[in-house]
Amino acid sequence: MLNKDTKIVEIFIPGPAGRLEAKYYKSKKNTSPIALVLHPHPQYGGTMNNKIAVNIFQTFVDNGFSVCRVNFRGVGKSDGEFDNGQGELADAAAALDWLERENFDNSQCWISGFSFGSLIAMQLLMRRPEINRFVAISPQPNVYDFSFLSPCPTSGIVVYGKKDELVPIEYLKEMDLRLRSQKGIKVDFEGVNDANHFFSRAEDNLSDILTKYIKKEIALY
Repeated sequence: MLNKDTKIVEIFIPGPAGRLEAKYYKSKKNTSPIALVLHPHPQYGGTMNNKIAVNIFQTFVDNGFSVCRVNFRGVGKSDGEFDNGQGELADAAAALDWLERENFDNSQCWISGFSFGSLIAMQLLMRRPEINRFVAISPQPNVYDFSFLSPCPTSGIVVYGKKDELVPIEYLKEMDLRLRSQKGIKVDFEGVNDANHFFSRAEDNLSDILTKYIKKEIALY
């Protein structure tokens, strides 16, 4: 977890609908990898301070990344209003632009998101060839169409709760099968026993899975 010397700052990023509120941690190490964290659905209370979004953010910090989590338009102090995913994708792209400018010498670029945020993260992945890895937590292929991941350009990890009350398991198995059959990439699917969609009381399990995956993938570079 974060120690008392870890400095996380509030920033405002220029976005397509005005300024975007964000939290940012800058690694002291040059050429550190970077990661962007995207939060769940704004119309269901999702913000960058969502417990799982913060958990992902802290896990990246603990593993030596410079990392940013951002409020989509209309959330918190961010300007604008909800735009059914299209505007949120533009917001994510603007946040990644900012993060890359601040860390032009980064060694890797990761994208991550929780629930609705995982959809936006995967859409951004398709548009940004510099992204090396993705982390998708609790995607909802029963609600959103993920068929655009054909082919998926980059390896990554999908983590879901085996007791996800919002996503029938067969949809996740189908998504796993489709991504597993693609050549040249490897997508790990990790189901967490006794975890629901929101990983209630399973946050530590999530951190452990992400840390193990990050350490493995960083070592490959």
